Amino acid sequence: MELLVSPFLDNAFMLRALAAGILVAVACGVVGTFVVLRGLAFIGDALAHGVLPGIAAALLLGLPGIVGAAAGALAMIGGVTLVTRRSRLSTDTAIGLLFVGMLALGVVIVSRSGSFAGDLVAILFGQVLGVSEGSLLLQAGATLLVIVVAVVCARPFLLLAFDPDLADVAGFPARRYHTLMLLLVALTVVVSFQTVGTLLVFGMLLAPAGTGALLARRVGSMMAIAALVGALSTWAGLLLSWWLDLAAGASVVLVAVAIFFLVLAATSLGAARHPVGDRAR
Repeated sequence: MELLVSPFLDNAFMLRALAAGILVAVACGVVGTFVVLRGLAFIGDALAHGVLPGIAAALLLGLPGIVGAAAGALAMIGGVTLVTRRSRLSTDTAIGLLFVGMLALGVVIVSRSGSFAGDLVAILFGQVLGVSEGSLLLQAGATLLVIVVAVVCARPFLLLAFDPDLADVAGFPARRYHTLMLLLVALTVVVSFQTVGTLLVFGMLLAPAGTGALLARRVGSMMAIAALVGALSTWAGLLLSWWLDLAAGASVVLVAVAIFFLVLAATSLGAARHPVGDRAR
């Protein structure tokens, strides 16, 4: 038992990392559920990578990385909205164009500076073991905002997930709430990148929510399971990184993905043992 709790009790930075990871898990569990239900994985991936030029530019200008990440995310959402409204191109095409363009711009900015070696690793893979109290408070505020918006907009978000036209008929403008949902995804990515990095936050958005989708039929239950799986992954991943000297953020995401495939295997085996015809009889 001591092996499971002593790293967090004896080291303040590990305790802060656990708290930050749990907050990320809750935010990603809520937002990731809508990402999975609406099939927004591509825009989530694009946002996770598209913030790179904003972060790089902010660091070059001596500004906080989160300011650049926010600017990059807003540029992505604004660009996708502009392309889809002013052309006949599909949303996927618009996302792909902005994704490739923003990522390429980020690589160009990084390549022009010789001082990004350490910063780039932190941007891509996070600094979960170096989370400050200020970052922890920021993550807590963002997580609370995500929960409040998800609760207030639960009905239009659910209608969007299953029938956007029905959302319009019910008096909830589908385009407006779609944009709001994208902003929630962007907020989660922007705030969470400081903990697990831009490359790994996408995994925290999808893997726990995917596990929730395998185990639950109600949206609230999916969110609860996703948050629980994310929190468990954070705890187990941090322990693995502590005892085996592994990268902390990557360990957390690997545990989350491993849990998804374990649950997938278990549910597939259960379905094979109890076919639909047998259950009906």
